[in-house]
Formats: sequence, structure tokens, C-alpha cells
Amino acid sequence: MANIFIIGATGGVGSKLGRLLVRSGHSVIGLHRKPDQAAGLADDGVSPAQGDIIEMTPEQLAQAAQGADVMVFTAGAAGSGLDRTTAIDGDGPAKAIEAARLLGITRLYLVSAFPEAGRQRERSDGFEHYMAEKKRADVAVATSELEWVILRPGTLTDAEGQDTVTMGPAILYGSIARETVARALCALINQPSVCREIIELTDGPTPIDEAVAALRQG
Repeated sequence: MANIFIIGATGGVGSKLGRLLVRSGHSVIGLHRKPDQAAGLADDGVSPAQGDIIEMTPEQLAQAAQGADVMVFTAGAAGSGLDRTTAIDGDGPAKAIEAARLLGITRLYLVSAFPEAGRQRERSDGFEHYMAEKKRADVAVATSELEWVILRPGTLTDAEGQDTVTMGPAILYGSIARETVARALCALINQPSVCREIIELTDGPTPIDEAVAALRQG
């Protein structure tokens, strides 16, 4: 079992992922920004580590992740402004890469965005900036020497999570529940032979374990 550090542990995907990983037998450290978030993480079996990814240096991030051998980046600015989008969605994964190097961590999982997201509606400058920063982060991770996985879910919903998905290097655009994303990410973490892959993800008919096994065989 691994010791996993989640950046974005109190978010819509990260909070669900932490619980799933703990139930799977992993040890989990969760980065949280607000002091009052620590108790909720502890209740889920996640060891809280307080820090703000915007303010933290790679060295401080590495200190928070001491003991981890896997890193997950699932933080996001959630439409809270251009500067925060740049600092969290764009700069944050680069800090995670440097922190991983400092700790000798080789496995990094990044929750990114589906390239076709929002293309069917009128788009704002803020949304275009968000997509550009997501792509910048993807490039930083994909050009690193780490054993990375970039997961690009479709439009996130709060629907009930499912154990089936559509998953692959290039799939048609769609939506997916945050809980389902967390289940798929947990399955990928449990299968470390899937690495250096960019994976798109939506709701679909294939059991998650089968979808991950197909990636491994590929």
C-alpha cells in the first residue's frame, strides 16, 4: 500500500478520493487551506497538512508531503479569478513536480480538463484562461521525468457516482460525476503499471476495473 499526498484534498474530487484511498488500505495526507477543514479530513482517516498552494514554495510543499511516495494534484481555482487560476491550475502542478523531485517521489497524478469542455457554449475570457492554464500544467507534467498520469474528466456533476465509465486516450466529450472521477482515479493509483498516459474520462458503460485493465494491456 502507498502513502499518498493529495493537493486539493477538500475539493469535490479530492475529498471523495481521500476516503476511497483510505478504504483501500492506503495512508493519505491531505493538503488543506483552512484550519477548520482539518477535522473533516481526520474524520475520513486522512492526515491533515495545512498550507495554501498559492503561497507555498516547492520546499514547503515537500515538507507537507513528508513520507509520501505518491502525489495527486486535484486542486483548482473554481472560477475565483484569473490570478488564482494562474497560481493554482497553472503554477500549482509545476510546484508539485519540484516537490516530488525533492522527496524522490516518482508517481504523480494530475486531474486536468477535457479539451472540448465548454466548446458548445459562449465562452468567457476567464474560461479560456482556465483552459490555457490547464494545458500549461499538462505540458509541465508530461515533459517531466516522473511516472505521471494526466486524467481529463468531462464536465463534472454532483450526480451519484457510478462504477462504470468511458475511458481512453481520445473519447467523445461528455459529463461525469465527481464521485465517479474519484473512483476511476483510485483504480488508476491501484494499478501503477498504467503510467505516462493522458486519459480522457466520461460516464459510460465499461466497469472501471475493466477500463483500467485495458489501459494496462495497451
